[in-house]
Amino acid sequence: MIPKVLRDQVGLRPGAVEVVADGAGLRVEPVAAVDLIEEDGRPVIPASGQAVDDELVRALRLADQR
Repeated sequence: MIPKVLRDQVGLRPGAVEVVADGAGLRVEPVAAVDLIEEDGRPVIPASGQAVDDELVRALRLADQR
C-alpha cells in the first residue's frame, strides 16, 4: 500500500498502476490511457487533471535522484 501522503503529493489516483524496478527501488506509474483524442487532426494524450507546479517538479526531480 502506498501511503496517502505520497499518493496525494504525486497525484496518484485510484486505478491500474505499473510497478518497475528502478535501481534499488521501485517506480510506480499510473497506466496511461490507450485512447488518444484528436485535436486539429493530431493525436493528443488526454489531460490527467494533475496540475504541474514547481513543487511537483521539485518532488519528482528529488525522487529521481534516489
